Amino acid sequence: MKKMFGFMMAVALVATLLVLPAAAADKVGFIVGSREHVFYTLIEKGINAAAKELGIEAVVLDGNLDGNVTSDHINNLVAEGVKAVALSCNDPGGTTPAMEAADREGVPVFTFDCTSTQTKVVKSFVGTDNVEGGRLGGRETVRLASAGAKVGIINYDEPQSCLDRRAGWEEIVKASDKKFQIIEIGNYVGDASKAEQLMTDALTQNPDIEVVFTVGDPAAAGALAAIKAAGASTKIIGFDGNPESKAALLDPENGKFWVSEISQNPDAIGRQITEQISKYLKTGKVDAEVIMISPYIITKENAAD
Repeated sequence: MKKMFGFMMAVALVATLLVLPAAAADKVGFIVGSREHVFYTLIEKGINAAAKELGIEAVVLDGNLDGNVTSDHINNLVAEGVKAVALSCNDPGGTTPAMEAADREGVPVFTFDCTSTQTKVVKSFVGTDNVEGGRLGGRETVRLASAGAKVGIINYDEPQSCLDRRAGWEEIVKASDKKFQIIEIGNYVGDASKAEQLMTDALTQNPDIEVVFTVGDPAAAGALAAIKAAGASTKIIGFDGNPESKAALLDPENGKFWVSEISQNPDAIGRQITEQISKYLKTGKVDAEVIMISPYIITKENAAD
């Protein structure tokens, strides 16, 4: 009888354990720069893939490249009780106060793609080595342009990532013994149509621009439209590595103009920031405060790979 009673107790205990609810997944908020940019949708894919593997409930929001929108998202995520917040800090001045407020509430803050140097609350930043990417673009400019040629740049004055790309490009181009004439084409503010207009105006004044370096693929797409419409022969160096750039490089017509691309690895950025958050929530530590993902050059020779 005692054996039977013990057996029944064991069965009851197992049954109780089987119906206990599983531990809730940690909810983490992620704010991408803008879903209108393919680059950020690819980062989001990496975030979601890693979150699924790591048992994290990822809440991914669109910051619309707007500091106010991003700050509101941070505040709302903290109010919802997320365990951590990660954001693409495209507007450091606008979002740093919300980041510091989250930290004071005990919610650790992480950044990816773009970060803020105005605060010390960021636990870990994962992004492209944009200065090195700019240098790669500068070396491609030197390779493609003749001595004394006019070479242009379409820049974006707000995100630190784009400022870094410009700095790396200028470092190489200005140091070249080819003595280029640098044409400031302007700030395209992340808008392909704005880039097209800027490039059209630049070609009206300088139809002999040999090479243009763009700090983002939307700018390269706009420049391509303007160059073709003007009947110019300017060569384009893009930056991002989005699918549209690879398609252009491989296209018999567009590949005459869009000849080189500095590629990032958005999937790796998304996965790596998610892994660092998971590690921090479990151990209170990250692998490094700054983790750089190296960019690389794509041309028609390797675009299909």
